[in-house]
Formats: sequence, C-alpha cells, structure tokens
Amino acid sequence: MQPWGLPVWNTFILLTSGLTITLAHWGIVSGRKRQALLWQLTTVFLGCVFLFLQVYEYAEAYIHLDLRFNSGVYANVFYIMTGFHGIHVFLGTIMLVVIAFRIYYDDFSPERHFAFEAVSWYWHFVDVIWLLLFVFVYWL
Repeated sequence: MQPWGLPVWNTFILLTSGLTITLAHWGIVSGRKRQALLWQLTTVFLGCVFLFLQVYEYAEAYIHLDLRFNSGVYANVFYIMTGFHGIHVFLGTIMLVVIAFRIYYDDFSPERHFAFEAVSWYWHFVDVIWLLLFVFVYWL
C-alpha cells in the first residue's frame, strides 16, 4: 500500500478532527454551547469520513491490489492493525455522538465536563496511534 493517496487523506482527516474536538472543548469551557455543538458534530462527521475511506481502501486493496490474508505477512499486518484501529475509531465516533447529544441537552458547564474531556482524550489517543500506524504500515 502506498502512503500517498487515501492513507495521507485519512491522516489529514484525523489530524483535523483533533483540531475540531479541541475547538469544541474551547466552546464548552467558554460557555458557548452552539460553538461546542458545531465543532463536536464536525468531529463526528470527520470520524465517519475516515471510516468510509478506510472501507473504500480495503475494497481497493482487496479487489485491485489482490491484497488478501493469504497474500503474506504484510497483508495480515495491514488488515489487522488498521482494522483494529478502525474499530477504535468507530467506537470513538459513537462516543462523540453521545457527547454531542449531551452538549445539545446542556449537560456540561465550563466547570463540569469530565465526560467530554475523557472522550476527547480517547479521540486524541486514536489520532496519535494512527500517526504511528501511518508510518509503520504505509512507509516501512
């Protein structure tokens, strides 16, 4: 798999989602519910786009590059590592949706928003792991 193309786009998408969730956090801390909700929903959207592109990349790899589990070690590493990451992005996106509902229903205040911060930390962790995967799976 070549790093330039879908993988670099997915990297850009996840890094951008790290920015958008930070902007949502700033919205909560400053008491701007609309700003927080807008950026939170943008983060959800970016998570969904990442997942869509990951599925598309799997289809391309399987159909056009004939990359299958019986193709060798690289194919196994590729599908297992990126698939495991994709599951975590999927779970994180679900958590982001739940947090968006909580923002909408005014569950957070500038002083009390630990659930948001916990999901935000998780999302940033998923971003960092993707950067490592991008280097390890696509470059090396």
